[in-house]
Amino acid sequence: MSETHLHRGRQTVKLGLIKVVHDLFPEETLKTSYSILEGVFCNLYGSILSTREVKQIELKLREWVEKDCAIELLDKEGGYYHYQVGDIIVKAVYPAFTEPHLVEPFTILPFSYGFIVDFGDIDKGSNRPLIPPVQLSQAFEKNQIWMDNINIELVNDVNDYIRSGRTMKLVSIAEALHEKEISIIADAILQHRRALRLLLVSGPSSSGKTSFTQRLSTQLEVNGLKPVALSLDHYFVDREHTPRDADGKYDFDSMEALDLPLLKQQIAQLIAGERVSVPQFDFITGQRQAEYKPMQVGPSEILIIEGIHALNPELVTSINRNLIYKIYISALGGLNIDLMSRVPTSEIRLLRRLVRDDKYRGVTPENTIHQWDSVRRGEYQNIFKFQEEADVMFNSSMIYEMNALRPFAETALQKIPADSPYYDTRERLLNLLSFFEPLDVSKVPFNSILREFIGGSIYYD
Repeated sequence: MSETHLHRGRQTVKLGLIKVVHDLFPEETLKTSYSILEGVFCNLYGSILSTREVKQIELKLREWVEKDCAIELLDKEGGYYHYQVGDIIVKAVYPAFTEPHLVEPFTILPFSYGFIVDFGDIDKGSNRPLIPPVQLSQAFEKNQIWMDNINIELVNDVNDYIRSGRTMKLVSIAEALHEKEISIIADAILQHRRALRLLLVSGPSSSGKTSFTQRLSTQLEVNGLKPVALSLDHYFVDREHTPRDADGKYDFDSMEALDLPLLKQQIAQLIAGERVSVPQFDFITGQRQAEYKPMQVGPSEILIIEGIHALNPELVTSINRNLIYKIYISALGGLNIDLMSRVPTSEIRLLRRLVRDDKYRGVTPENTIHQWDSVRRGEYQNIFKFQEEADVMFNSSMIYEMNALRPFAETALQKIPADSPYYDTRERLLNLLSFFEPLDVSKVPFNSILREFIGGSIYYD
């Protein structure tokens, strides 16, 4: 399923939700508060929904879909599509189907003070239903409370900072939050220093894992700890032994792409203070090199492993859990454009990746978009199902980042020609970016996680 088709289906369900809530609770306002995996958490603005009321909403929405109630596109203006949905007019950031029966089978689950809509349009593997992730939802709620405290709710609140010449203040607030959160994590690690020997950092593509790990290492050194990094890239099997995905392509994101027995053995040896010979992998030849690199973790040092498999329990089956501190990182805090139009976290990460690939990796925007479906499938298989194992979650998004990404992303997207199969994605992303006032990126500090994608990072350049 293409990303464009996926977003059309989700927008259609949201239009139906707005109509159903309008009919059931005419005095209430529906809000999409945050994404949860491939679902969204919704609530009534300022109210608490009961389980019975959530069931009412689900039944009415299913009835609306089954009756294939009419949706009519009236016009598009200012980035919004305006739809006639029954007796109400609704504006939407994404286009929708005009025939509701085209949506994928969805599920509505009561959760917290509202409900989660699982759109049912992503293969989560093994037909697993969406299980509400408690830690992840708490991370979103924490971000929402912080935004409430600084009086930012919608994209226009951020745009107002930029238009009024307060860009530096906006950037400083966002970056100070990151520094504070990273220092809190470093302090928590310090408190458990006598037991901890291993830090594991994982998150989906373009979540900023590398920059985060560098900044955390700095804070650990401030606390008198000495971090030592081990890269999972050294443990790839030779290319001819790399598994392939359903399309016959090399699946480098698979756990089987790693020499797992050697990796597990050497992690256990390192945290025991033993000296090991770490393999070196040549990505050009796709082969392990003949030479090995000696490595040892001393009694005053702590081992850090960062990568997509870092939270997979299979990596550390022989290690006492009390010796391990697990960190999950992702861009969790997308803003709302309006109460029902939230910027999906996956769109933020796609734009980050697209900008980085275009500027620094020699990958065309079309290829980045082409690879994205495979990347997303891998995230479900290898990352998301382990996120609740984390001891702490770090939100790598910044309230100003879409504004900063806009000029770079527009330049990249405009390279996609009208006859490209990814032209619809280009138009979808350009429309999304149009809601954000461009920001002067010279104001972005050089240790910012955002610099990992737009360039100028002290950790790369």
